[in-house]
Amino acid sequence: MALVKDILLIIILLFVSFYWQISCAYSQSSVTQENNRLLHLNNPRASFSAVDRSSNMLSRAQGWVADANANMTRLKYPTTLVELYLSTGFSQFWKNQRTINDFIDQLRIISLSQTNKELTARYHLLIQLQPQQNWQQYDVIATDTLLIYLSFIEQLHGKGKMWLFGEKTSSRLPRPSQMVIEDMLMNYENNQFHQFIIRLKPQTSEYNQLVASINRLESHPTLRWPVFIFHGKVNPGSKIQFMPSLITVLKRLGDLSPREAKRHQQQRRSLYTGSIVLAVKRFQARHGLKRDGIIGTETQKWLALNLTQRVRLLALNAQRLRLWSTSLYTGIVVNIPNYYMNLWLDGRWVMNSKVIVGRPSRQTPIFNSIVNSVVFNPYWNVPNSITKRDILPKVRRSRSYLRRHNYEVLRSWGSSEKININSIPYNLLASNKFPYRLRQKPGKKNALGLYKFNIPNTQSIYLHDTSYPVLFNKHERALSSGCVRVLESKSLALALLQYSGRSESQFNMFSKSKKTRTIRLNKSKKVPVEIIYQTAWINDDGEVNYRFDIYEYDREQQNKVSLTSAYNNN
Repeated sequence: MALVKDILLIIILLFVSFYWQISCAYSQSSVTQENNRLLHLNNPRASFSAVDRSSNMLSRAQGWVADANANMTRLKYPTTLVELYLSTGFSQFWKNQRTINDFIDQLRIISLSQTNKELTARYHLLIQLQPQQNWQQYDVIATDTLLIYLSFIEQLHGKGKMWLFGEKTSSRLPRPSQMVIEDMLMNYENNQFHQFIIRLKPQTSEYNQLVASINRLESHPTLRWPVFIFHGKVNPGSKIQFMPSLITVLKRLGDLSPREAKRHQQQRRSLYTGSIVLAVKRFQARHGLKRDGIIGTETQKWLALNLTQRVRLLALNAQRLRLWSTSLYTGIVVNIPNYYMNLWLDGRWVMNSKVIVGRPSRQTPIFNSIVNSVVFNPYWNVPNSITKRDILPKVRRSRSYLRRHNYEVLRSWGSSEKININSIPYNLLASNKFPYRLRQKPGKKNALGLYKFNIPNTQSIYLHDTSYPVLFNKHERALSSGCVRVLESKSLALALLQYSGRSESQFNMFSKSKKTRTIRLNKSKKVPVEIIYQTAWINDDGEVNYRFDIYEYDREQQNKVSLTSAYNNN
C-alpha cells in the first residue's frame, strides 16, 4: 500500500513541474509579444524600414533597366533582368569582346537558319548597338536576348523540337528555367561567363565545320551566283552554252580546283568533257545523286540552288545538331534523307547499310530508343491503318489474296482465335467495318523478312529485314509505311547478338530454324538507336553533303500538321 502511495506522489509532482514550465514559457512569450507591441507603438517606422529598403532597391533596379533600354526594344523578360542586375550589384555582363563575338556569331547562325524571327531581330539590333559604346543599354538588351536564346534552346529539347523541321516557332517563349539562370549566374560570378556562352552552341566539331562552310560561301558577298537556263539533260561530250556558269558554281562549291577552273575559263570551250565531267560527278556524289556525269533534272536543281538557299540549309542543319548525340560511342544512327544507317559499338564503327524509310505520306518519325531484342522469323501484326488502306481493297477483289500472302485473320488484338476469311460477310470487308485484325505468318513472303529489331516507341516503329530486296536498287528509297527496312539486316542481327554475348554458331542456329524466336539483348548491351533528319552534314573527308528534303522539313516555318507513320495503329 505504501508503494502505491509513493508512485502516486511521484506522478503528481511530475505533473505539477510540467505545468509550471508551460506556464513560465507562456508568460515569457506574452511579455515578449507585449514588448514588441509597445516598441511598434513607440516607433511604427522601425518595423517597415526593411520593407522600405527592399522596395526602394527594387524600384531603383526597375528604373535602371528601363533607363538602360530607353525604349530601344520591348524587353522579353524585364522582371528577370531586374533580379539579375540586383543580384550582381548592377555589374556588366558583356565586358569581354570575345564573349560578345561568340554570342553574336551564334545569333548569326540562328538568323541564317530562319528558325526564330525574334532572335534574328535581336541579332541585327545588337549589331546596330555595338559601336555606340553605351555599355548599359547594350548590356541590358544583350542579356535579355541571351534569356530568349536560353529559352529557345531549352524548348528545342521538348515541345519545340519541330521548330527545326518547319513548324512555326512560338512567340511566347517561357522564362528560362531557374536551374539555367542559376547556372548562368554561377558562371558569371566565377569568371566563366565566356565558357558558358561557348557551351550554348552544339558541342560537336561538325557544327564548327558547317559554320566554316557558311563562312566560305559568304566570303565573296559581291560575287553574283550564276543563273542557269537548261534545255533538257546534258550528256558528257555535249556542247553547253552555260559552261562559264557551271565552272563558277563547281569552283565555288569546291568540286573543281581553282587551277582547273582558271584553265577552262581561259580556253573558253563549251564542250562538256574531261575534268568538268569529273567535277560534276563529285558534285553529284555530295548531293546523293547518281554519279553518272549526266546533268539531268535532279542535278540541275542542285546546280540552280543559289547562295542564300545553300547557306540557310547549312545553318538549319547546324541547329539540328542540338538534337542528336554529341558523341556516339555505341549506337545505330539512321539518317532518313540519306537512306543509310551506321552502327558503332564501343567507339568502333562496325557497319553501314542502305535503308528504306517511310514515304512522305507515311513518314518515319524522328526519335531516340534502344534495341532491346532481335526477333528471328517474326510474325507481322499488321497495323489497322495498313489493313484498311492497303490490304482490304485487295481482299474485296479476291479473298484468296490473304491465303496467297500467308495472312491470318484473328478475332482481335487481345485474341489469337483464327477466323475463316470465307465466313466473313462481304460488307464487313469494308475498311470502316472490318472488326478483325490481320497477322502475316513467318516465311519468305513475310513483309518483315527474317529479322525484326524491337525498339520501344509510341508509334510501333521498328527496324526489320524485307521480303522484297530489289527495292534497295532504287536511288530514292522513301517507300515504306514508316518502319525502317535494313538491307544488311543479317549482318546487323549478328553484330548485335555477338555484342550481347551470343556466339556466331548460336546465331546460325537461330537463323536456320523456322521457329519464331525472340532473343533479348543483355541489359548492359542494349544498343541506342537514333532516327535523325539531316539534309546537310560534313562527311569524314571534310566534304559538305546535301540531300533532298523528302518530308519538306526544310521549308520556311509555317503552321503545319505533323504527319505520323502508318504504324500508329489508328
